[in-house]
Amino acid sequence: MPDLLQTGSDWLTDQLKAHASRPVVYQRGTEQVTVQATVGRTLLKLDDGYGGVRMEWTDRDFLVHASDLVLGGSQTLPERGDLIREMQGGKTFVYEVLAPGKEPAWRWSDPFRKVLRIHTKLVGVE
Repeated sequence: MPDLLQTGSDWLTDQLKAHASRPVVYQRGTEQVTVQATVGRTLLKLDDGYGGVRMEWTDRDFLVHASDLVLGGSQTLPERGDLIREMQGGKTFVYEVLAPGKEPAWRWSDPFRKVLRIHTKLVGVE
């Protein structure tokens, strides 16, 4: 018997990709792939170094199906320093994969590890 929660989650993530995403170019060195990504942001809780917590938003998060992130013929996971290029209004916005502090640059967006939430910082406009 199929897992009803996973079936529902898969359906929802597929609907998000089909109806609320845009093409972006994911690049690592000379390798690149165009993937459908849903745009978001994440509020991170960071250690302020004095025993407290500071809150900081990521510039942009890209939600991408893990199975779509294929570089050099192999499915891969995001790495700090990779770039994501997003076309908007005749300009290309360039984002670097990273997160502030010691936060991971990406995390799973769903409990079944189908969608990656990739944290980025705007580094340029072309």
